[in-house]
Amino acid sequence: MPVYRLSSELVFPSPHLAVDEGLLAVGGDLSVHRLLLAYAKGIFPWYSRGEPILWWSPDPRLVLYPADLKVSRRLKRTLRQNRFQVTLDQAFDQVIHGCASVLRDRDKGTWITEEMIAAYIALHKAGFAHSVEAWRDGQLAGGLYGISLGGSFFGESMFHLFSDASTIALVTLVRYLAKWNFTLIDCQVTTDHLIRMGAREISRNRFLNQLDESLKKPTMRGKWPPVGKEKA
Repeated sequence: MPVYRLSSELVFPSPHLAVDEGLLAVGGDLSVHRLLLAYAKGIFPWYSRGEPILWWSPDPRLVLYPADLKVSRRLKRTLRQNRFQVTLDQAFDQVIHGCASVLRDRDKGTWITEEMIAAYIALHKAGFAHSVEAWRDGQLAGGLYGISLGGSFFGESMFHLFSDASTIALVTLVRYLAKWNFTLIDCQVTTDHLIRMGAREISRNRFLNQLDESLKKPTMRGKWPPVGKEKA
């Protein structure tokens, strides 16, 4: 199958036309409107510095349904110890820069380019991108960020400076999403860590059908309700 080249027009080809590895299109931009259109169609950008913007819709797709969350006995002990305090939407810029820095140190490069950082900060200011922060002794210890549309949350990246910080941020997020009647958490690509936490692979077709259904729900746009610094 061909890989499509995007123009300035705000359109995407059908995600069903992606090549086997999930690559669908190249080019375009990272404007708020294009990113929102992409996520609503089950498409996300993923590329490295020096490459053109690449757009993906993998098959299978890793998802986590809030009700399927699994918390190990070891992690439950850590939660009871209240090592971290967790907040929502209190340090988005710090979280995305933390994710970029950790990836850069680990992989000698990063797919979270300066262009992507600016784009997701713009999405956060527009009320669609959100962060979850785990704090330890007043310092940011880890966190994650992603996009919220309808009843779906699209996880983008997570990082930790202390063991379990990002995992506790994720557990806290999933519990809030369950309270708010979210139905779908898009994990994008498969990792053993997320599988152990209850995520599962589903076909692209099933994912897109469930995404369409979830988008019938209203989007919780804007800063998410403050929860204080919840102990975890």
